[in-house]
Amino acid sequence: MPNTADPAASHPPAVLVMGAGSIGCWLGGRLQAAGATVHFVGRPRMLDALAHHGLTLTDRDGSRLQLLAEQLKLHPSLPADLAPDLVLLCVKSAATATAAVELGGLLPPGTPVVSMQNGIGNAAIAQSAAPQLVLLPGMVPFNVSEPGPGHLHRGTDGQLAAQDHPALRPLLPLFAAAGLPLTLHADLRPLQWGKLLLNLNNAVNALSGLPLRAQLLDRDLRCCTAALIAEALVVLRRAGIEPARLSPLPPDWLPWVLRLPTPLFRVLAARMLRIDDQARSSMADDLALGRPTEVDAIYGEVQRLAARVQASAARSGRIAELVKAWPEHHLPVAGRALRRAIGA
Repeated sequence: MPNTADPAASHPPAVLVMGAGSIGCWLGGRLQAAGATVHFVGRPRMLDALAHHGLTLTDRDGSRLQLLAEQLKLHPSLPADLAPDLVLLCVKSAATATAAVELGGLLPPGTPVVSMQNGIGNAAIAQSAAPQLVLLPGMVPFNVSEPGPGHLHRGTDGQLAAQDHPALRPLLPLFAAAGLPLTLHADLRPLQWGKLLLNLNNAVNALSGLPLRAQLLDRDLRCCTAALIAEALVVLRRAGIEPARLSPLPPDWLPWVLRLPTPLFRVLAARMLRIDDQARSSMADDLALGRPTEVDAIYGEVQRLAARVQASAARSGRIAELVKAWPEHHLPVAGRALRRAIGA
């Protein structure tokens, strides 16, 4: 069995980051700086950058944390001799089952694994692929971009959350010491859907080619996001799901406020605009780097729920198609053109 480590104990807790991308490295770097022994498993592009430049974490509040390359434990594949106290599953959604099979084949039974991924169903997918592990859904509400090799920047705010489990409670002081306070919930599903509603802006941001703040100040682009959220809210109501409030505004208010003229939006959504100028959606980074996107984990989730409750999610389907077709032309989509394309 894995150790149920207490950060105050004599040995540091061991954390495995499975999927050392922007979110995985941000979380792992902060936890390492707080005293954890962190192992990063990732793809060559990120591992090479970390090996040459180390890991630099910056924040919208001006903080800066640096870990030297020689301080990082980097692995191209999962080491066979690890028994971590915690695994943070941070791979892209399409790689969830494959990563879970690998974890299940090498880690001790009962190891807690928290899915810090987009979407709703990744923890369940991973649990099916690795039934001997303890898979728990988690939620990362903030945005992390990659301004340069080995440099990650958090441009938005929010607090981590996860499904409550006894294995996580001893680790709460570690997360707090890392500046990553973690709240535990008996039912994480409302928070997951609350985050997914906000993530419906990801494709709008990616297709626009703009930083998040600039995109949110474009009314046509906001109207696209408003239409996507309004459609999803209809689906959720029909399914009897009440999404949690993860922004300064209640979920039902979001479409109305997003559609306001920009001068009014600036006033009523001032807190929503507290975004670093560098911040972009992870989907924008994926398109820029030619990586597969998570349209299926976000917009596909709305479509699947809509099919179950016999509702329409046509706009989610249209914008997902636009993202999938984007590599053919590599051109930003203007707000009015995007409104026409998705019927907003």
